[in-house]
Amino acid sequence: MTILLHTCCAPCLIYPWERLKEEGFNITGFFYNPNIHPFSEYKNRRQAVESLKAEVIYPEYLPQEFFQVINQRETNPARCALCWALRLRRTAQQAKEGGFKYFSTTLLVSPYQDHNLLKKIGEDVAKEVGIEFYYEDFRPGFRQAHNRAKEQGIYCQKYCGCIYSEIERFNKKK
Repeated sequence: MTILLHTCCAPCLIYPWERLKEEGFNITGFFYNPNIHPFSEYKNRRQAVESLKAEVIYPEYLPQEFFQVINQRETNPARCALCWALRLRRTAQQAKEGGFKYFSTTLLVSPYQDHNLLKKIGEDVAKEVGIEFYYEDFRPGFRQAHNRAKEQGIYCQKYCGCIYSEIERFNKKK
């Protein structure tokens, strides 16, 4: 069984990769994240994923794709749903073109995301593109994987990646 796994960051890749291996999947990661801003943050996250030595596809970094999709819908949760759909649609398209049986996302490991909405978007995109979405609730492994990442000195980010979430994070500190 082959699966293309949308990869948001290294710490979130650890547990889903292990679980999918246990389930017998042949996994390829797909680091498509045009939402990550600034470019230095994108580079930090990509280097962290590369440090895991997993098989991962790295499409060109094109932040304009994120901004075109958001287009004056910067408030949460609207922008998050648009961003997730953008990234999952591109992953599904890549999976179909690459001959994978399934696609999924490491976003399903995060307790900070709207899990039900992510699942629905994945299922909707699967129907639209014509490929199967693999759903699993990876959240039980989140804390352990992030602790392992910290112990191993793997870069752990402080916000989802987009400029809007970074602004929200700094506003909360005030």
